[in-house]
Amino acid sequence: MRKVLLVLVTVFLLAGAAFAADDVIKIGVYNCLTGANAFGGQLELEGTQLAHKMYPEVLGKKVELVVVDNKSDKVEAANAVTRLVDHDKVVAIIGTYGSSLAMAGGEVAEKAGIPVMGTSCTNPLVTQGKKYYFRACFIDPYQGAGAATYAIRNLGFKKAALLIDVSNDYSVGLSSFFKKAFTNMGGEIVAELKYQGGDQDFTAQLTEIIAKEPDIVFAPSYFSEGAIILKQAKELGATFRFMGGDAMDNPEIVTLGGDAVEGFLHTTFAYDPSMQDMNEIASKFTEQWKEAFPDKAPNVNAALGYDSYILMIDAIQRAGSAEPDKIRDALEQTKDVPTVTGMTTMNETHDAEKEMGIVEIKDGKKVFLGTIKPEL
Repeated sequence: MRKVLLVLVTVFLLAGAAFAADDVIKIGVYNCLTGANAFGGQLELEGTQLAHKMYPEVLGKKVELVVVDNKSDKVEAANAVTRLVDHDKVVAIIGTYGSSLAMAGGEVAEKAGIPVMGTSCTNPLVTQGKKYYFRACFIDPYQGAGAATYAIRNLGFKKAALLIDVSNDYSVGLSSFFKKAFTNMGGEIVAELKYQGGDQDFTAQLTEIIAKEPDIVFAPSYFSEGAIILKQAKELGATFRFMGGDAMDNPEIVTLGGDAVEGFLHTTFAYDPSMQDMNEIASKFTEQWKEAFPDKAPNVNAALGYDSYILMIDAIQRAGSAEPDKIRDALEQTKDVPTVTGMTTMNETHDAEKEMGIVEIKDGKKVFLGTIKPEL
């Protein structure tokens, strides 16, 4: 009798576990929570977690987020996706900050047939030729053209220099797209200087750039390196303007750069806490963030983490299923979904089509100047 009872209890427990598993939809998150890109990755994760808190269910089932650190490393990014697919059995994945990390993780997801929503990985190669990789952000050809358009059409600049991190796919790609658009609109590139990620001394490159007398220097670096570049440029007496890309959109840049970042411009997505006339979901996100993190300002990384979750949940809802292939098909049909960073439509290359913004540092604070339509 005791053996029979034990068997029955075991059967009921297994049945209960199976039922519980069927009642949960697992979505993986792989991002850089440690390493060189940890600050941006952590903000994106917090944005995703905030959206999950607001929308914890879909199709009548609880959503479970499974978070893995990719450690800002390409090999670890591939390992993180492998773990999410093989061990955690997720049906979809969100991430990551850093295009090179997304490319590494994307190869694994593609082979496994698991749909991924990229957060801020803007290099075109992230989705190129991929059936399962999508992204909530626009891509670098669009962003580079936007920066060039603003420099020429809004600021009236004709001469530009480039300062490029040759070890970084993001910096190399964005610089080339800026150069192409800038010259197509009649501008002149007077200097192209290079450095390696991790460098701390930029005086040689900056001295050469100063001698060329550009109106503006386009330096698409990450925010911590960018702050060092701006400080050293100020110390050398540089008078030209600086512009960067979305990787400079970080609240810490003012803390790190001090008054050297005054007047600095960067491209970004159409969200900033300082912007006027926010859409409804952006206003909700901003309120939620301030309540959850009263001592930390939100930025576009957090917003894109939030948007990536919304876009994935929207696709699952429209698919009426948590099967990876059906989610993928629904993601391809994403059209005019309201997100924090504007109405989002997925184009044929799985890249988000949305507005681009321009931010300037004024009086030690980020100021959203407005949106711009790039001349491609």
